Amino acid sequence: MPDVAKLRKDFPILESGIVYLDNAASSLTPEPVLMKMMEFYREYRANVERGIHRLSQRASGEYEAAHGKVAEFIHAKSEAEVVMTRNTTEGINLVANGIDWRKGDRVVTTLLEHHSNFIVWLRLRKRFGVEVDIVRPSSEGILDVNTFEKAITDKTRLVAVTHVSNVLGTVTPIQEVAEIAHRHGARILVDGAQSVPHIPIDVRNLNCDFLAFSGHKMLAPTGIGCLYIREEYLNETEPLTIGGGTIEEVDEEHYTLAPSPRRFEAGTPAIAEAIGLGAAVEYLEGVGLEATAEHEKRLATRIFQGLETIKGVKVYGPTDFSLRTGIVSFNVGELNPHDVALALDVSGSVMVRSGFHCAMPLVKEVLGARGGCVRASTYLYNTMEEVDRLIGMVEEIAGAFI
Repeated sequence: MPDVAKLRKDFPILESGIVYLDNAASSLTPEPVLMKMMEFYREYRANVERGIHRLSQRASGEYEAAHGKVAEFIHAKSEAEVVMTRNTTEGINLVANGIDWRKGDRVVTTLLEHHSNFIVWLRLRKRFGVEVDIVRPSSEGILDVNTFEKAITDKTRLVAVTHVSNVLGTVTPIQEVAEIAHRHGARILVDGAQSVPHIPIDVRNLNCDFLAFSGHKMLAPTGIGCLYIREEYLNETEPLTIGGGTIEEVDEEHYTLAPSPRRFEAGTPAIAEAIGLGAAVEYLEGVGLEATAEHEKRLATRIFQGLETIKGVKVYGPTDFSLRTGIVSFNVGELNPHDVALALDVSGSVMVRSGFHCAMPLVKEVLGARGGCVRASTYLYNTMEEVDRLIGMVEEIAGAFI
C-alpha cells in the first residue's frame, strides 16, 4: 500500500481540507512534477530540435527523454512508438484521420465509450461511408467477449474500445478483443485515459495497435498526452497536421516526412508539459501502480458498499470489484446530480463530478439515468477517512431530501 500520508505532502492543495474525488476528470499535480516544469522555464527555456546552442540542446534532450520514459512506462519497443499529443481526444482523432478509409469499411466500438471514442467514428459515416457497429454492454457496464465475436468481421478495419469506463470503472478484456480483431485483419485502438494512470500497462501484452491517453489524469499538467502507435503502422498512419519539425527534406515539388515521433509532432510542442509528463511517470513508478491500483480498489469498494446501504441511493456498475477500478457512480433518489454534487462541495468540501461524464449513450441508454449521475473517483492520495466523509455526507443529503 502506498504511504498516503507521505504522498499527500506533495499536494499542497489538499492542505485546505478539501476531499478531491474527481480524479477521473483530472488528477492533482505533485510538487516534484511542477518543479521539473519550472526547471525548464528557469534553466533552459528554448525551443527543441532546432538549435545548436546549449539551451536548445538541453531542452531537446529533456523533451526526448520524456518520450523514452513514457515508452518504458507502457513497455513500448522504443520511443519512436510514442507520439506526444495534447490529450487522449487528439490521439484518437489522429488515428481516425490517419487511416485511408474506403466506403464499406467497418468500425466496431461500444456504448461504454467516452464521446471522444464514439462520435469520431460516427463522423466517418458522413465523410467516407464507413459503417459503425456498436457493441452494447450489460446493465452493469460489462462487455461480453462473445458480442465482439459477432460484431467483428473481415470487413472491420478498426476496433475502438475503452480500456476502463470513465463512468463505471469497468475493465474491458482488451487481450481477448485484440485477438478477435487481429484474426479478422483489423487493428485495435484502446482509449487508455482511465487505465494508464491507474493500472500497470504493457502494450505488447495487451496486443493493441494504438493506445491513447492524457497526462492531466496521471499527475501531469494539462495540454499533454500520448498516442502509442505500433511500430509497423508508424509509416502507414498519416499525421493529423504537418509542418515545422515534421519533415526530413523539402523542395519545390516534394517533401519527405521525418521518422516518428517527429513526423506526428508539428510545430513547437508543449515542451514543459511533456517534461512534466516524464516527471509524472517517474513519480508513479516510484509509488508503484500495482500498489496504487489496490489502494484505489479498497477505497472504491468502501464507497460502493457504504452508499449501497443508504436508503434511496442507487449505485451503478458491478458488485464484483475484480471487474472494475476506483470509480463509483450513483444517484440520490430523484435529486438532480448537479444539486448533489453542489451540496457535497458546499457542506462537506467534497469534490465529485456530476452529469453525463461525456458518455450520454451509456448513462442514458444503458444505466437508465436520464438526468445523469454523480461520480466519485479515487487516486493514490485519497484516504479511507475521505471516502467515509463522502458516504456520511450522501447519507445526510438522502436523509434530508428523500
